[in-house]
Amino acid sequence: MNLSEFGAIFAMQGFNGLSVFCVLLLMALGLAIIFGQMGVINMAHGEFLTMGAYTTYLMSSLTTRYAPAMQPYYFFAALVIAFVAAYAFGYLVERVMISKLYKRPLDTLLATWGLSLVMQQAFRSIFGAKEVSAELPEWLLGSFKPTENIDIPINGVFTMCVAVLMTGGIFLLLFRSRWGLQVRATMQNRLMSGAVGINTRKVDRTTFALGCGVAGVAGAVFTTIGSTGPTAGSLYIVDTFLVVVFGGAQSLLGTIASAFSIAQTQSTAEFFLTGSMAKVLTLSAVIIILMLRPQGLFSARVRK
Repeated sequence: MNLSEFGAIFAMQGFNGLSVFCVLLLMALGLAIIFGQMGVINMAHGEFLTMGAYTTYLMSSLTTRYAPAMQPYYFFAALVIAFVAAYAFGYLVERVMISKLYKRPLDTLLATWGLSLVMQQAFRSIFGAKEVSAELPEWLLGSFKPTENIDIPINGVFTMCVAVLMTGGIFLLLFRSRWGLQVRATMQNRLMSGAVGINTRKVDRTTFALGCGVAGVAGAVFTTIGSTGPTAGSLYIVDTFLVVVFGGAQSLLGTIASAFSIAQTQSTAEFFLTGSMAKVLTLSAVIIILMLRPQGLFSARVRK
């Protein structure tokens, strides 16, 4: 293998890592909102990704069967509907279950873990145990060649565009809107926020629901790079928590940097090592860094 071929392989592995990074980033953004801003340990977060993925699969099946002329455009509607479905279910979960468990992190962990098992069984009962795949529009298939030895998949480029738009939207919501100001005020001092007229219960519900909605979008994007099964989301939950903790809770920049570092390290290592060894190498590096910097890469500044 000459140097140019090695460089091309390294570049393509790096781009594959970017595709994983985008899904991981969208998952981590949703979890960072729930865990970083609210302190709720949502072990069912991966199942909201699965919900978004199955929603996209349903949209694909219905469009192919009843409106084949709309096949090139259904994916944009699927992104919106995946967000709405996960947002609505997340709002219901917060109102019925999570609202009773605030300031009890162990109870939220156990309750949401039980919810994840219930959702997995529901997916298995409705869609079956076998993995399914959405039929992608033709414009999402294929690749283009920037050089003779490098193939860039179009679905990977689309995934990155969605991730960039969602990240920018969340930044504007949290740091450039009245609602974001209310969220940050509520999480910093709930009693004072309520005293100045902020409806903290409504903030809790919309914040949790937004995090779940973003995971739903991650599920829709996930269908472009993989098939969907009842336990598809649970495969990402450990890496997602790792991203949030490694990047630093309540830090949007830390979440982005952490997701990029973990995805690229794992993707590149998988080319030279087995998948298991690549995972071990990634986790070992993260553990060492967290031992040196327990607060994560980017910790939020607080007044002592």
